Amino acid sequence: MIACWGAGRAVLARLRPPSRRDAWLEAAMSAALGVGLYICAFQALAIFGLFRREATLGLIGAGVVAAAWQWRGWRAEVRALRAAAPATPPWTRFERIAAIALALVALPALVAPLAPPAAFDELMYHLPYARLVAQQGTLGIHDWLRYPWFPYNYNLLYAAALQVGDDVLPHFLNALAGALSVLMIFRLGILHANRLTACIGAAIWLGMGDYANALIDMGVALFVLSAFVALWWWRESEPLRDGTRWLCLAAFCLGVAAGSKYQALIFLPLVALFVERHQRRLLQAWAPALLCFLIPCIYWYARNAIMTGDPFNPIGARVFGFTEWVPADYVQQVADVRDHAEMPNALIWSVFLAPFSVWWKRSAAVRAAGWFCLYSVAVWVVTSRYPRYLMASFPLLAMTAAVGWQVLFGWIAAGARRLRAAPAAVAADGPRSGAGRRRLGRGGAAGRAGRRVGGPDGHQGVDDLAHTRGARGLPAQARAGLWRDGLRAPQRDRPRLPDRAERGDLLRPNPIWGDTLGRRRYRDYLLMSPGDTARKLAAEGFTTVVMSPEMVKVLSVRPGFDQYYGLLHDQDGSRAYRLLPTTAP
Repeated sequence: MIACWGAGRAVLARLRPPSRRDAWLEAAMSAALGVGLYICAFQALAIFGLFRREATLGLIGAGVVAAAWQWRGWRAEVRALRAAAPATPPWTRFERIAAIALALVALPALVAPLAPPAAFDELMYHLPYARLVAQQGTLGIHDWLRYPWFPYNYNLLYAAALQVGDDVLPHFLNALAGALSVLMIFRLGILHANRLTACIGAAIWLGMGDYANALIDMGVALFVLSAFVALWWWRESEPLRDGTRWLCLAAFCLGVAAGSKYQALIFLPLVALFVERHQRRLLQAWAPALLCFLIPCIYWYARNAIMTGDPFNPIGARVFGFTEWVPADYVQQVADVRDHAEMPNALIWSVFLAPFSVWWKRSAAVRAAGWFCLYSVAVWVVTSRYPRYLMASFPLLAMTAAVGWQVLFGWIAAGARRLRAAPAAVAADGPRSGAGRRRLGRGGAAGRAGRRVGGPDGHQGVDDLAHTRGARGLPAQARAGLWRDGLRAPQRDRPRLPDRAERGDLLRPNPIWGDTLGRRRYRDYLLMSPGDTARKLAAEGFTTVVMSPEMVKVLSVRPGFDQYYGLLHDQDGSRAYRLLPTTAP
């Protein structure tokens, strides 16, 4: 964290500050930029086979030195900005409640990264890939992984963590992305709306984040959010051509995101439309921004295009041709995504109420965030409807949803006030016989009732409306990590072919072949007889087969199974078999 801030601050301080200053937002942007710079440095080292523990420690040390060198200057700048800032009103009751809710939601997120690896995808390919890069010091093509051709920018941070620590340390780098984006949302809410929006938006995103694993979705979300913060700084620059530095920063952050996951590419049309609307000078705006975008991600796409013909391998197979996958794999993957389609977290549904907020009318930034959310949700509905594929948009969705929650609770509060005022109005009118003098008298009960509700007719007065409080927000629950004990196996060179229990690739000897997709797909083996399967495996160089309890019950009872497979290990119903000499082709 310190090294990333030091590296990013060293670059960001060379640029002229944004027109609307916020010390903590700029600090978070510096840290995010530093993360991106470290990713590029690790990528360059790995391309040339120099990504070693000594180089990693040297880069981290340089970042820490840069942070120490700039610490005093940054503190002085923070004090100057604080002194120049206008006085802020005291926190209201609802703002204090929202801040307490934010603190409570943060508690599980603080301990969640301590959990050992347990998520399916991190065990299957995220951490196995990072471990191979950490051990070999280079970017290899490991086709026994499910996605050997994916862009792996953020995974390079995990590789660096594995060089200096154990397999829990990558969880903290994943959590770092979440923490920085939460801080950004909090400061954006204060800058462009109010403290209530900041607390609710930060709590929603903090509660929706996943801090107990080493996936890359929160890292992608961090860089997408950073890109749009820089893009808004560019929009607020006067004149726009003086803000090209922010446009280049936005392009760099988008490049880091696109080099981490293909889904980040969906934001390029929106950014291009936004830039084209405000700046049409090709050489002055587009050319440097395009260069900054390509620096972090061009390696992955160029490598894929040169080696497979598909820069987006394997999702571009229908356009560029199939390599690792066959058409049946593509259909199966699409069907699997559709099977897992569901509505996103209900806490962000209020985003559609944001246009009814006063902040929608007052703040251009809130409107821009609303259009970003509309675009993201529309693309997501058309393409996948898989909640994780929307996570890159979750931070801005959370902030905009916070605005919507205030609208909703404002309506509820207004309705409650009208219901309370209705009986008072009836009482103010009162019975007309025998009570006229009391009702008309200045000191009568009806007069006192009229003053209590704000006017002589029982309607709420202007002063009462002016003191109406805002709506309270909804706190979100954070998911704590799942504690599990992992079984560590020693590294061996012998290849293995497991069954569908491939989720433990990180915890078993590598390489481990076998998957539902790509090369060595299970269906190419399971439909054969035990003898034919064993001979095929032996011909391909395999020596061991691992089976889950479900597959043991199916395969071990087939006729002739014991003639070709010898039991090596049996634990909790899962079994490891060695191929017997009778399987020699």
